[in-house]
Amino acid sequence: MLSTSTILLFGPQLALAETTGGTFREYIDTFDGYSFLYPKNWIQVRGAGADIFFRDPFVLDENLSVEMSSPSSSKYVTVEDLGPPEKAAEKVLKQYLTEFMSTRLGVRRESNVLSASSKVADDGKLYYEVEVNIKSYASNNELAVMPQDRVQKLEWDRRYLSVLGVENKRLYELRLQTPEQVFMEEENDLRRVMDSFRVVKTE
Repeated sequence: MLSTSTILLFGPQLALAETTGGTFREYIDTFDGYSFLYPKNWIQVRGAGADIFFRDPFVLDENLSVEMSSPSSSKYVTVEDLGPPEKAAEKVLKQYLTEFMSTRLGVRRESNVLSASSKVADDGKLYYEVEVNIKSYASNNELAVMPQDRVQKLEWDRRYLSVLGVENKRLYELRLQTPEQVFMEEENDLRRVMDSFRVVKTE
């Protein structure tokens, strides 16, 4: 049962943030056509490059965002246009690795697709869910002469969760990023966010 609701205006679009009670709020973007739940203590960050971006105010590496393909250049009919979930997962991982590419010397990334699956949600639409892990290793002394002085250590270890859906001839992606250790502690809440993502037809 909704206890309060707040209307937020972002330029030409109308978004509705509703308090659902408990630990979540619902974000509804009626202009672009999607909605999801997010932890109510997370804060919105503007200018982050995504259509919408929320972040845990205490764990800065934990955040969620939504990105969409351009309505003028994409002609998606179904998420199956990406191929099977496993193929979509490879594309998602490649995109993450491209975005996090480093020009620093001595940086090495290890990445794995942990799962790739499809589901039909309660709105009757097909969604893909992808989980990947990326670890970053770096040396503080890459220019050292002796190999034993160029030891790489773990910089960060993160879980990336993506939900892909298609509507309005556009590909939508909900992205969740969290440190692997935090994921273990908050898995149920993060999966609820994933499960809540919906794409809806716009006018």
